[in-house]
Amino acid sequence: MPDRVTSSAPPVAWIEPAGAARAAVLLLHGLDMSPARMAELVASLRLPAWVAVPSGPVARAAGLRSWWPVDDAQRAQRLARGAADLHASDPPGREHARAIVHGAAQALHERAPGLPLVVAGFSQGAMLALDSVLQEPPLAVDALALWSASRMAFGQWTLSLKRLRGVRIDLLHGRADANIAPAAAQALRDALVEGGADVRWTSFDGGHEIPLQAWTRLRRLVRELPVAPQV
Repeated sequence: MPDRVTSSAPPVAWIEPAGAARAAVLLLHGLDMSPARMAELVASLRLPAWVAVPSGPVARAAGLRSWWPVDDAQRAQRLARGAADLHASDPPGREHARAIVHGAAQALHERAPGLPLVVAGFSQGAMLALDSVLQEPPLAVDALALWSASRMAFGQWTLSLKRLRGVRIDLLHGRADANIAPAAAQALRDALVEGGADVRWTSFDGGHEIPLQAWTRLRRLVRELPVAPQV
């Protein structure tokens, strides 16, 4: 079945803070994932934060979602060649995906005014998070948590990397990732460091997945962010 792009605004799952909110968290799923399942997982963390889990606009098989259309045959051929660095990829549909991210971020700001914004994402969602910050109009963030990420459309990103100067970025990548090469994640790390970001790099014994370590680090990140006093 070919990908079907939703023309109306896709749904957003909301998780209320456990206790006093310290942050607003935007969580972006990966390719062929269930936003509802992601929402269940993050709800179990009981974060002191408002959390929004938007759904990608592209309907895939079995009710799963994507942020832009994916050619499954080409993807299968790429995976057969081994783990890749996607720095030269320029998939169509990213502008629509970024608009959804901006809309969800605005809704978060309305529910949690004055709180720092954290954008977390896995794989396709992690790359979309950076794309939203580095493309026009830029999404202003206080921190990023990027899991199993690669550079993407890097020729477009390069001139905007300075926007991340001083921004805390947690990078997490599996040493046995057979989809996005660990070397690709390391190249992303080096580019972000060169741009002046405050990068915290961690590798783990695993593949293309979201380990428990990702969730515990997200909880720590939210709790460590400075919160401006409310007046």
